[in-house]
Amino acid sequence: MKISTVLDKIDEGAMALPEFQRGYVWNRAQVRGLMHSLYRKYPVGGLLTWLTKTELADARGDSSLQPGYVSLLVDGQQRMTSLYGIVRGQPPKFFDGNADAFTGLRFHLADEVFEFYTPAKMKADPLWVDVSTAMSPGGDEIVMSSLDGTELPLSVMALSTRVSRLRGILDIDLHVEDVTGESMTVDVVVEIFNRVNSGGTKLSKGDLALARICATYPDARVEMKYLLAAWGQSGFSFSLDWLLRNVNAIITGNSKLALN
Repeated sequence: MKISTVLDKIDEGAMALPEFQRGYVWNRAQVRGLMHSLYRKYPVGGLLTWLTKTELADARGDSSLQPGYVSLLVDGQQRMTSLYGIVRGQPPKFFDGNADAFTGLRFHLADEVFEFYTPAKMKADPLWVDVSTAMSPGGDEIVMSSLDGTELPLSVMALSTRVSRLRGILDIDLHVEDVTGESMTVDVVVEIFNRVNSGGTKLSKGDLALARICATYPDARVEMKYLLAAWGQSGFSFSLDWLLRNVNAIITGNSKLALN
């Protein structure tokens, strides 16, 4: 599936983020590395989605989902969130994290490198083009017109080709694999997620417990994060797992998160 199509599906509510997913955690170096690989047509991995009935989907954010079925993004959130933020110029509605990680990305048309905006280095050099602008509708014309009257190190045709190659990232095909069927419960899908991401940090029982809670109380995550932030401002640093265990202990008398 083309990257542009994936982004359109997110806009249409045909693809969303499951509630059990963590927020956005990438940094600028990872975003820059992704764009470097895509520009040079290096493989960046596929996407894993959980195709489920919309009425049963516990999706992050307040965007409307398409009726029928929706694809919940199990693996590939960091990549697609980064690309959405760069291409659309703003985070997706399910975003939860620091948008600075993908805001202000520039591409140098002569050196063919990606870096984040620094006025001292880039303000006087029109060859540093804003990637979000270049990716926007008509962005190729906007970029090339901004070079009018500038002394160029390469021919206009050569620079135009590089802008087209940059925009060509949207046409790159990513393999999308769906997991679906009645046996694909949230427990099974989280286990799949953990196995796929065995090299990284697995979802804790607290993450899964919160997903269960949010299935019946959608505002739970927001309210808990609000409380943790308020306590943090008062000098008390507590984790979400800690809060969940306390809630569980009060309700059940047991601090262990039993998920069966």
